[in-house]
Amino acid sequence: MHLVTLKDWTTAQILEVVNTSSALRQNPGNYAQALAGRTLALLFQKTSTRTRCSGEIGITQLGGHALYLDWRSTNFGLADLGDEIRVLAEYVDFIVARFLRHADVRRAAAVSRVPVMNGCCDRYHPLQILGDLQTIQEALGRLEGVHLTYVGAHNNVCNSLIAAGLKVGMKVTVTTPEPEPAAADAELCAAGRRAGLYSTTTDLRAALAQSNVVYTDTWIDMEYFLDPAFAAEKDRRLQLYMPYQLNRQLLAGLDLRIMHCLPAHRGYEIEGELLDDPRSIIMAQAQNRLHSQKAVLLKLAGILS
Repeated sequence: MHLVTLKDWTTAQILEVVNTSSALRQNPGNYAQALAGRTLALLFQKTSTRTRCSGEIGITQLGGHALYLDWRSTNFGLADLGDEIRVLAEYVDFIVARFLRHADVRRAAAVSRVPVMNGCCDRYHPLQILGDLQTIQEALGRLEGVHLTYVGAHNNVCNSLIAAGLKVGMKVTVTTPEPEPAAADAELCAAGRRAGLYSTTTDLRAALAQSNVVYTDTWIDMEYFLDPAFAAEKDRRLQLYMPYQLNRQLLAGLDLRIMHCLPAHRGYEIEGELLDDPRSIIMAQAQNRLHSQKAVLLKLAGILS
């Protein structure tokens, strides 16, 4: 069993991980030695804070060991991906693959004899969204019937929120000035529309007035934000996306929860003050990445049902 995209998981599997994550938050000593002697490899092409920390600390708290591999310091960039994954799988018990391309995550899962987790790619970010579902359920007491409005770039996080909504009965409304070509998933969006759980709108304020949660993400991938070669595209996006910024004026008087998967560019996709707003559950969202990662490891190890 792998975690490549939430589209591959059942509702029962997702809810089991979400509920176990909350139990681990309440009692972090649960399963303290459940993965004793097992090793998690973290193979990253992309930089990371939350995915790396939750992986390394999570497996340690379950009694296991983490091995961090920066793509640039290995032979993965020089050899066949399938060959290298098969070798890595001979040494470790789990792999978190944080890759640039979804096709490479799929390839890794296809050849690996151990569970592969998608730690973020250009199309999906399932580990992030499992922690998000935990956070929403803890804040609102439910997932089914929750209305979440996603604001900004229709990217990998947005895709995974739509996929999660289809599984747990959460409605996702997206307002964006343009889709991200690399993240486009027409099949997923069509399925969401048929189920009445995905929609788009240009009336942001009206959507927010009907929402329980508002969620945003960076408009520009972190690896490109300070890249001089990306400066022209950055300027174009900032002008296009600025009307979609989450700020105090937009959210004035609205009773909803504020989410951001982090890292945030304060003053761009979100006004800095909103991260500390009483409605913000952003830091709980970040903390839950640890508990959720642990629950995923337990699930993939066959320790959960």
